[in-house]
Amino acid sequence: MAFGMSSKRAYNWFISLVAASCMVLYGYDASVFNSVQGSANWVAYFNNPNNGVLGSINTAYTVGAICGGFFFGGPIADYLGRKVGMAIGCAFVIVATFMQTFAPRGNIGCFIGGRALIGIGQGIALTAGPIYIGELAPPEIRGKIMTFWQMFYSVGSFICFWINYATTRAPQLGEWDWKLVIIFQLLVPVIILGLLPIIPGSPRWYIQRNGDVEKARAALRRVRDTEEEVEEEVLQIREALEYEKEAISSGYSALWKDKSLRKRMYLALVMNAGQQLTGQGSLNTYSTKIYQKVFTHESQISLINALNATFGILFTLNAIWFIDRFGRKALLIGGAIGMGICMIIVASVETQTPDIAGGAKSEPVGISIVFLLFLFILFYKPSWGATVWIWTSEVFSMNVRAQAVGMASQTQNVANTIFQQFFPIFLDNDGFYAFYLFAGINFFLGIFVFFWVPETKKVPLEEIDALFGGENHVRQGEEVLANQKIANISPSVPR
Repeated sequence: MAFGMSSKRAYNWFISLVAASCMVLYGYDASVFNSVQGSANWVAYFNNPNNGVLGSINTAYTVGAICGGFFFGGPIADYLGRKVGMAIGCAFVIVATFMQTFAPRGNIGCFIGGRALIGIGQGIALTAGPIYIGELAPPEIRGKIMTFWQMFYSVGSFICFWINYATTRAPQLGEWDWKLVIIFQLLVPVIILGLLPIIPGSPRWYIQRNGDVEKARAALRRVRDTEEEVEEEVLQIREALEYEKEAISSGYSALWKDKSLRKRMYLALVMNAGQQLTGQGSLNTYSTKIYQKVFTHESQISLINALNATFGILFTLNAIWFIDRFGRKALLIGGAIGMGICMIIVASVETQTPDIAGGAKSEPVGISIVFLLFLFILFYKPSWGATVWIWTSEVFSMNVRAQAVGMASQTQNVANTIFQQFFPIFLDNDGFYAFYLFAGINFFLGIFVFFWVPETKKVPLEEIDALFGGENHVRQGEEVLANQKIANISPSVPR
């Protein structure tokens, strides 16, 4: 292959991108309701829902996602498999898309039910997807591959916002101006479901769940270049699992029993909550409302949103070059500082310049604010966008990985739900002075990472525990397996 890439390494990229496509579901849906509620036809179809109903629609999705991630995502990925977790999540999204698109006229309850189902589906898929990538990708490219996880969020937003922009330019569509935006959400889950049967399962899951070493070997042979690599990785997985069963716990209780895992859980919760408090969560949810304080034309705002999603794809790609060169920690700290500075300048420019007729800003001021918010995204996407997902998916040991990733990632929705309850009021009362708050949060997050978050660049998953004050599971597992051989006890038989 070109650039010296072997066919198996290329295949590793392919299967990882299939799993990363689960994030397209999240990116699309995070933008879809922001898009359709601007349609006069949607408002009329559901009898002009008030702000309380609109809030319920958002809350239904968030509660569904939190339930899916906290309570269902981990067990499904652990007991049924990573691929089955992704498939179930996609199936939920497909059913929910039909519920929303073809809800009876005036039946907002059906629409809200679809939002709740789509949240549950995404909570399940977004737990299984990054775990699958982390468990199949070799350590030296794991960071680069996981970058596409965040980039595909921007791909989802890109598709949604441009479809929405196109429908606003075609008034002859009538009610289908909002229905088309929703129905296109079928595209990616159908593609994922079609590709899942042809990609390998997780070797770690095969050994962890069924003790099936041969299936694990078969899966690894499809993505590793040599038999030596396959055997070495199988041995590492078995050693780590044996130690976790003997010395820690094979269940989720290890998250509370093991001091090292508790530390990782606390760090992951703060980082995932922080991801949404950087200002990105508010910009994504209320970008239209924010830009309405600067621009008066709806088409301008729609175009800016679409361009924002487009540049978000390009900006996330920066992480590919940086993530395994400079490491996770440097990106997180640099991103936090850059975002904080952007927020201070945005707030200063908007609050210290005069309004023109209609309460908007002059064109040069408006362009400056858009440029600064795009610059904010330039800092956010490769750092607190992509890197938080990468770090979260790689720091937990196999016995708790699925549950921990599900809980940590859904902390994003918990933080977003709480914060977004008062941000619109804050924005209405204080305008762009609210952005000074984001600046302070970003600087705090940079300090937090500097003092408390260790670097995980290129560390094998089975050896990552030692970074957090825990035992090296591979080395400890070597002793367990050696003792079992001496005692002539099969590793698969409980002691």
